Amino acid sequence: MNIGLSQGVASARRQAAIAALLRDHDFLRVDALARRFAVTTQTIRRDVNDLCEQGAARRRHGGIAPLPPGANISFREREVLHRAAKQRIGAAVAREVPDGAALSFGIGTTPQIVAEQLAGHRGLKIVTNNLPLALAAAQNPEFEVAIAGGRVRPGDLDVCGRAGEELFAAYRVDIAIFGVAGVDEDGALLDYSEDEVRIRGVMMRHARRSFLVLDASKFGRAAHVRGGRIEEVSAVFCEAPLPEALRARLAASGTRIMPCPPLATG
Repeated sequence: MNIGLSQGVASARRQAAIAALLRDHDFLRVDALARRFAVTTQTIRRDVNDLCEQGAARRRHGGIAPLPPGANISFREREVLHRAAKQRIGAAVAREVPDGAALSFGIGTTPQIVAEQLAGHRGLKIVTNNLPLALAAAQNPEFEVAIAGGRVRPGDLDVCGRAGEELFAAYRVDIAIFGVAGVDEDGALLDYSEDEVRIRGVMMRHARRSFLVLDASKFGRAAHVRGGRIEEVSAVFCEAPLPEALRARLAASGTRIMPCPPLATG
């Protein structure tokens, strides 16, 4: 293993351990974490920055604190995180979607960026509870868009609950495209609320195929509501190699792991 990869693995493990500690502590000091993990405070500050950018925690003076129960950073804040990775994922999905397909899209910024990469397709039929995605797609004269009604979650800009579930249950689509808040090491899919988990379940039941779209920051990320398993989807799109245990699990299930190469520049 090369030095860069080894350091990356160590950092990911340390961040997962810090996220686990936050389940039992209201505040963790940077200097105390540095002593605990036998690394410099500068290294811990990088870990803190990564966890906060992933939406797994929040900064406080001198340390890190957990998010309030059920909380996530806002849609607009998440929209700028890992954007290059999400664009690679979107381009890979676009290659798998034929013109004229019926698609359902879930909540979050990664599905929205996937939809952006489909702008050149023709005749798509889109069903979604993701308001920014619906507004953007509806401006394309080649697309038909159906959107959920009901109460909008202000931080997430989406509609969940019964209204969202009824929308997805009313259509039979070719492909359901959705993300998750995190993936546990045992393959469990994680989100921040029961509503989000139920929505994803309805989407999968009413689609011929299901595409899980997620960037590598979601592996080991702390989210507390379990629902579904990674091996239940048709294909996984991620810009980086999946953890080996998950790769083995998907190989046994027949779920495809789709390459998401860097986008051409120039």
